[in-house]
Amino acid sequence: MSFSALGLDSKILQAVKEAGYTEPTPIQVAAIPPILAGHDLIGIAQTGTGKTAAFTLPMLTKLATVVGDGRQRGTLALVLAPTRELVFQIEENVKAYGKHLPLRVATVFGGVGEHPQINALRAGTHLIIACPGRLMDLMQRRYADFSHLQYLVLDEADRMLDMGFLPSIRQIVRSVPQKRQTLLFSATLSKEIETLTHEFQHQPKLVQIGRRSNPAETVTQLVYEVPKSLKTALLVHLLKEPAMDMVLVFTRMKHAADRLARQLEQNGVKTATLHSNRSQNQRLKALKDFKSGVVSVLVATDIAARGIDVDGISHVVNYDFPMHSEDYVHRIGRTGRAHAVGDAISFVTPEDHGELRALERFIGRGIVRKRAEGFNYAQVVPHVVEDRPRHQQQGRGQQSRPQRGQSGGQPRPQHSSSQSRSPQSRPPQGGRPQYGGSGGRPQPGGGRPQEPVSGNREGGNERHFPSARPQGHVRRFGPR
Repeated sequence: MSFSALGLDSKILQAVKEAGYTEPTPIQVAAIPPILAGHDLIGIAQTGTGKTAAFTLPMLTKLATVVGDGRQRGTLALVLAPTRELVFQIEENVKAYGKHLPLRVATVFGGVGEHPQINALRAGTHLIIACPGRLMDLMQRRYADFSHLQYLVLDEADRMLDMGFLPSIRQIVRSVPQKRQTLLFSATLSKEIETLTHEFQHQPKLVQIGRRSNPAETVTQLVYEVPKSLKTALLVHLLKEPAMDMVLVFTRMKHAADRLARQLEQNGVKTATLHSNRSQNQRLKALKDFKSGVVSVLVATDIAARGIDVDGISHVVNYDFPMHSEDYVHRIGRTGRAHAVGDAISFVTPEDHGELRALERFIGRGIVRKRAEGFNYAQVVPHVVEDRPRHQQQGRGQQSRPQRGQSGGQPRPQHSSSQSRSPQSRPPQGGRPQYGGSGGRPQPGGGRPQEPVSGNREGGNERHFPSARPQGHVRRFGPR
């Protein structure tokens, strides 16, 4: 079947042809006709099968008849997505397929200045593509008017709900007209989440391509069982293969992604990182360098990697095995996109065997185990202290450096704040000194003079007013 047989607008067909696409994917064939007919729809298909075009093409076709005469004002369509990267991907698709239409498009997400986004909302931009968090913030400040909205799309709906966006989504849905067309698309959609869709949709059609738990069939899946201490060494060993020229590596934590990237750089591997602690410019540069080949490895976390649409990824490596089977499907879907071939490699430590068995039950088949040729599994890797914040590496009360006022490591006089922090200097009777009087105000001779205090906890007064401390009294401090 060709795109022309789906009933799309002629200007949309021209843009699709110019983009180099000739035949629609199965999800596009199944989803576009009911969307054009005006039905609400739930679309489930594997990652990389063309879900974005499955809702953008028919939505643009319907918008073409409205925005063409220039009389329609106000925002007509709203697309919600969980991450900035996915927002950018959708925007690229919309601009590519709608370039022959007089369509105004804007994006709304956090991490960047809000003024251009406010201006776009106030101007009634035809199509808004947004992350729920920032959009909800601007809506609460009355910058958005969706009274003319006709189309609402929830892309990667399962991930948005998993990330805790359900309250925001509910508020957004309550703010748009009840008479609208609502579309939900995702690679995975649990039965529980399908139940929630009845809040947002009216008699939706269900389009499901393949089993809901199936990874892409063009992806070769392999498991390397390896001790946790050897994972980095094994990755460096595998990256020496010429075939691993464009590799996406997943870690569970942001600090682990940064640490792994530094270790790979130390071994001569050009690497970039992508996670939520990176600024928007840093994330865009990382994707640009990865796409252009400036770096051969991109280390990312699950949430940040949603929406990565990069052609030619040769391998996906699960450096940290995913805790949830759905995340595995999403991860390895970054390769083998649009019927291309790719490899998915998972490092499994003894602690990961439970998650591995759960994954194999989820996808309905076992995953081939493999050992790396030429890799020394018996090697001893020197222990490297992980980077931690300074206050975790050394407490304030530790004696690794001289305290202020000390010389030569000699103990300070009893009235010093250093000794007041020492457990050996606590009063022999234990507990806090008791003060006379009422209302908690210290009385003369009761352990502390009547001096003005700052209210700062943990001895702030003693540090700022050293003369106010009696010579015979020692303030007790707990260990920090």
